[in-house]
Amino acid sequence: MLSHLSQAVWADWIWFPEGHGWADLTNRDGKVYPKLPDLWVSIPITICFLFVRQIFERTVASPLASLLGVHDKKRVCAPPNPVLEAFFCRTSKHPTQTSIESLSKKTGCSVRQVQSGPAGSAGTRAGPASSRSFRKQGLPETAPVLSSLCFSYSWRFTFYLLAFVAGLAALVDKPWFYDLKLMWEDFPKMPLLPSQYWYYMIELGFYLSLVVSVASDVKRKDFKEQVIHHVATIALISFSWLVNYIRAGTLIMLVHDASDYLMESAKMFNYAGWRKTCNFIFTMFAVVFIITRLVILPFWIIHTTLVYPLSLYKPFIGFYFFNGLMCVLQVLQIFWAALILRMVVKFLPGNDIVQDERSDNEETESDDEGEDAREKSQNGHMQNGHTPLNNNHRKRD
Repeated sequence: MLSHLSQAVWADWIWFPEGHGWADLTNRDGKVYPKLPDLWVSIPITICFLFVRQIFERTVASPLASLLGVHDKKRVCAPPNPVLEAFFCRTSKHPTQTSIESLSKKTGCSVRQVQSGPAGSAGTRAGPASSRSFRKQGLPETAPVLSSLCFSYSWRFTFYLLAFVAGLAALVDKPWFYDLKLMWEDFPKMPLLPSQYWYYMIELGFYLSLVVSVASDVKRKDFKEQVIHHVATIALISFSWLVNYIRAGTLIMLVHDASDYLMESAKMFNYAGWRKTCNFIFTMFAVVFIITRLVILPFWIIHTTLVYPLSLYKPFIGFYFFNGLMCVLQVLQIFWAALILRMVVKFLPGNDIVQDERSDNEETESDDEGEDAREKSQNGHMQNGHTPLNNNHRKRD
């Protein structure tokens, strides 16, 4: 039963054009071709990436964050409120709007302060002036959000930069780098080169490590899109390896790496408050992203994988599957391009710093604190007779 199912799934007519099949990928005459078991090499590489990332964040990213001036913000702990404490412990940790308004009248606090309530189901108290603990329970007094972001950005910046340089070095002397139609020359009987092997395994291992660590990283507005992108990328890399679309695959990875390292570096300087540096790098990133993702990728590479092969072979299921994944990635590129353009619009009028549109409002506490300050001002709640000051100053280059 299983053998028949396996034969049906891996039938030549599904994955290859007419007249070709898995037999074409048999090693012969000293030539090596990609095989399914080769992909298992990416598993130990993924584990290595996870360990190396931890070492990198402690030995490189942490000193770099300090050098850039990135510091986590301390939450201000206000005195406990007995009424809110009692409601939190005895009634509900998730009050209704009616209950919030009632507690606001009883305590003399604003609605925002009541929503902030006593923090921590384990007895940790953060008081009305701290974070929104009715909605976010158990947050520590110092949340390592900014440093965590800077660590992850510096890690991805380092990888993407090295991957782009290595990928460019591996492809710059290849004829299909200049004439994309040559990526189909002698398909699928194209021997595997050592540089292609390691480029593929390292990229696959890195994206697998991103999927493993995405749950522990700070979540963003585009969290779902990120997961879809990583999964689609892993599927695209794996499939292109199996059916020897490696020439196309290396070009696609190079195009993606070309702009990613610029975005990660811009994010680092964004959270460090280096305005001019961030704006300059972001401008470079926007230009490179639009050229590579919205021009080169769809009109050169996808055109060569989707349109040109129809003049050589009849369409087959593997052809549709590969280009379907490419279209999924291209839709995500358009989605991210829209976010980038929104940032450009905010940047052009002379805003102080470019805000990452993909960042969730819960990444930092500045939004919450700003809302609290506005609410206190509107409701007349002062600190020692004075309105609270925003001390979140940023450095200028």
